[in-house]
Amino acid sequence: MDISNWIEKHADFSPEKAAVQFVRHSNSTEVEVWSYAEFEQRISKIASGLKQKFAVGAGDRVAFLGYNNPDLLALLFACARLGAILVPLNWRLAAAEHGYIFQDCGAAVLICEEDFCENAERNRAVVPDCKFVAHGFSAKGWSGFEELLESNEKLADNPDVTYESPLLIIYTSGTTGRPKGAVLTQNALFWNALNSVHMHDLSAQDHVLSVLPLFHVGPLNIQTVPAFYAGATVTLTPKFDPAQVLNLIAELRPSLILLVPVTMQAVLQNANWEKCDCSSLRSVTTGSSVIPVELIEGFHQRNIPVGQVYGSTETCPIAAYLRAEDAIRKIGSTGKTALHCEVRVVNESGKSVATGEAGELLVRGANVMKEYWKNPDETAKVITDGWYSTGDVGFYDEEGYLFINDRKRDIIISGSENIYPAEIEVVLREHPHILDVAVVGKTDPEWGEVPAAFVVKSPQTELSENDVLLYLSKSIARFKQPKAVYFLAALPRNTMGKVLKYELRKIAEG
Repeated sequence: MDISNWIEKHADFSPEKAAVQFVRHSNSTEVEVWSYAEFEQRISKIASGLKQKFAVGAGDRVAFLGYNNPDLLALLFACARLGAILVPLNWRLAAAEHGYIFQDCGAAVLICEEDFCENAERNRAVVPDCKFVAHGFSAKGWSGFEELLESNEKLADNPDVTYESPLLIIYTSGTTGRPKGAVLTQNALFWNALNSVHMHDLSAQDHVLSVLPLFHVGPLNIQTVPAFYAGATVTLTPKFDPAQVLNLIAELRPSLILLVPVTMQAVLQNANWEKCDCSSLRSVTTGSSVIPVELIEGFHQRNIPVGQVYGSTETCPIAAYLRAEDAIRKIGSTGKTALHCEVRVVNESGKSVATGEAGELLVRGANVMKEYWKNPDETAKVITDGWYSTGDVGFYDEEGYLFINDRKRDIIISGSENIYPAEIEVVLREHPHILDVAVVGKTDPEWGEVPAAFVVKSPQTELSENDVLLYLSKSIARFKQPKAVYFLAALPRNTMGKVLKYELRKIAEG
């Protein structure tokens, strides 16, 4: 039994029902439609092709590098059927960052879209045994994705594949400066789907518009994958475009959508927002950071309730949520603990705190990750007796609603992207003329936050802001690159030698 049975069952109950609709071009509302029967057939062919052509089996890693694509969703369920593990890659990363992930996960197969072919080619030596598969293009030394679809052999059930089998590795950076792969089992996706059903009152009558990048656990698992559990319809766009989003809402009439603050703002600021017919939307769901109240109110003014979700990559991610009926009354809250989850607020001694008192959030449930891939030390730091230590700070009010009043201290949330200062600091410390460095978040009107770097350079060294940014551009994705560089004689530190980043934030904010 595996979660691909969801699609198989819906294909049996409602074969003609639209499962996936895909918009292939920006500024278009024309969709390619796969019914549940067609979706199941595609999954079956891909699973059989992966096994027959590349001998993919239980535990093997299959990486995908590309924009949102219905075949990414088909791959997820094909991997579930095989007991393999899907690794969706962040296409915004630099080639060197992709290389680290390729090597760390030991991908057996990489399926890649043409826009990222060069990044992949630069990493062949890193994973010499990995099979490169071209999706939507052809190139020397690459197999074609169409070859996977040639098999008509139906796979027999594998008794070794169960809901306990790992299914996803989602890479999330950490304080070590190196990405860590959060391993999510099929069981985690199942219980997460049940949490989503309760959060959204999700049913087969729903239509989810999915416009955020599926390499993140939120866009993949808050609504998109749960929609297939419920037998609903998902419309997918390759990338987010606010004008296209509004056109799709008006013409295709979806009932649910997930947005993050930067995309909420883009929709609200679009010229067509006020005249767009958004009456089909039952709610908008948001999360990923502290949500500005004015963004929420912008949707409430159109009678569209904004529900919030709290969680992380390590929790699949749904750990708490604000349902639509509470959206206006409890604005600013991230809601109550998820139906199939536990969340505790504890002090530094690990003891639960009183109502209204702030503390660190701990999460326990079947939705919590199994481990960090090949990283038992980091796993042990965050999971104790099944409780995942989030590092986030919040409190429960007297009605049991959760409020987040701080987040992991060093994370910079820029738009919908988490940026970890340690990653940038690791690279800058390798510069021959940089003696010391620290990176913090700086308020930005468009992105919420952007990185700012504080550099201590070698004496008598000519080093400019442009020199630092040019050096970083060779190793770090563009969205992670600092938007300001400050040169100091020394970084402020406490008696234990720890950098006082709050002092640096004061400088950055001017």
